[in-house]
Amino acid sequence: MKSIMQNKEDGYCYLCALLHQDYQRRNNLEEHHVFMGPNRQVSERYGLKVYLCHEHHLDNPEAVHVNYEICRILQSEGQKAFMKHYPDKDFMKIFGKNYL
Repeated sequence: MKSIMQNKEDGYCYLCALLHQDYQRRNNLEEHHVFMGPNRQVSERYGLKVYLCHEHHLDNPEAVHVNYEICRILQSEGQKAFMKHYPDKDFMKIFGKNYL
């Protein structure tokens, strides 16, 4: 499913924009499922994914797979997007945790 959080064609890294207000177009953005592990498929089903530069995905102190606080910020943003896009669904029932 397409992301409900970001339009891939806009070409910017979600975290560069969120953390640094940097909307510069980047090549080779990497898809990241906001809720990983056992909730990865659920993230895909509901469009809870963003596009990240390599540094914010894997190779940087601010990388979502390295920095717990950044991961939680992104999960909070994902929960807000879910609740806005799917007002008739219960986030807690589906994902089992509140990230707000």
